[in-house]
Amino acid sequence: MTIQWFPGHMAKARREVSEKIKYVDIVFELIDARLPLSSRNPMMDQIVQQKPRLILLNKGDLADKEQNQKWQHYFQEKGYHTLVINAQQNKGVNKIVPEAKKALKEKIDRERAKGVKPRAIRAMCIGIPNVGKSTLMNRLVGKKIAQTGNKPGVTKGQQWLRSGTDLELLDTPGILWPKFEDQEIGKKLALTGAIKDQLLHLDDLAIYGLTFFSRFYPERLVERYKLTQEETVLPGAKLLMLISQKRGFKDDYDRASEMIIQEIRSSKLGPYTLDRWEELGVTKDEN
Repeated sequence: MTIQWFPGHMAKARREVSEKIKYVDIVFELIDARLPLSSRNPMMDQIVQQKPRLILLNKGDLADKEQNQKWQHYFQEKGYHTLVINAQQNKGVNKIVPEAKKALKEKIDRERAKGVKPRAIRAMCIGIPNVGKSTLMNRLVGKKIAQTGNKPGVTKGQQWLRSGTDLELLDTPGILWPKFEDQEIGKKLALTGAIKDQLLHLDDLAIYGLTFFSRFYPERLVERYKLTQEETVLPGAKLLMLISQKRGFKDDYDRASEMIIQEIRSSKLGPYTLDRWEELGVTKDEN
């Protein structure tokens, strides 16, 4: 399966964010906890540069808890402040502002020493599609969005959204899409729903998912599809055919593939992490 997916507005989005980055104190980098590396934009360091960054592993409840802890430690070791959250269920969102203050402690202390009056933290939230950026911003800002007006130097029409008294979010920061040549990353993004299914061969994607679960979570396949332990080690294509037969789809592998993909995405096979810390975290830089 070869996924060709290179949206043309990458340069525009990058330019828009680069123009606005100077107006914020910190960047909230939102990534999918199931894909701690694959859901990161490869140009992130170039865009954010030396701006303080808080990495938010969103959809933490959908990911392997043990892997969450390892990835959180991995990013912390690289000097990033990091939280595992679930914006959809509003879990961990209340920790974001306190953690942002920790990340900005030196700056806040310097301003306090100079007698500068404390103000709300100004932040920008960045993330690839389907990672939950809009949901998080809605959680932070709330239903009643208070626009504080344009700040000096900000392009006309760009509004700041207030979250309580301690945080202001810059809206319309632009959407950053991943540009990948690595087909493995494409498959991972596709399996979690970050790429439209119309771009894929569903049987290839289902086989990829089954092969992954066979390797890391074989007991889930035994429980969900009533397989024996021996059957879980079958090659992916044979595993797909077997599950298709057991579910009564016979030779309708497209229907079986769609079912398997949806069950993986909806956590019917339990929480999982496609980017394995033990395979990627210690051998591959996050960018």
